[in-house]
Amino acid sequence: MIKNVLIVEDSPTDSKVLCDILTKNGFGVVAVGSAEEALARVKHTKPDLVLMDVVLPGQNGFQATRTLARDDATKDVPVIICSSKGQATDKVWGMRQGAKNYLVKPVKQSELLAMIAALG
Repeated sequence: MIKNVLIVEDSPTDSKVLCDILTKNGFGVVAVGSAEEALARVKHTKPDLVLMDVVLPGQNGFQATRTLARDDATKDVPVIICSSKGQATDKVWGMRQGAKNYLVKPVKQSELLAMIAALG
């Protein structure tokens, strides 16, 4: 069951939108602004889900998703990529890096909640 979500998003506006959707639907939420911070946080706190932006300062979300998916300590934490990059090639690449799903911004609440519910 997914209860705690880590949001990886460098845009304060997008981060607030995601936080608001999730908190009003009963999820515990922590938000970070970089992939590096996210990787450290996932190892220590083991969230139930990571919502990962792609365009981030430093390491991008595709790289961070691949790192999480290939690390024995974090490979069981599902990642949904949440990005403005909505081309079919972006989606395919995101899934190949280990993401469980791919959501294009602007985020629709119903779509995000359905993706989370599908993960269990």
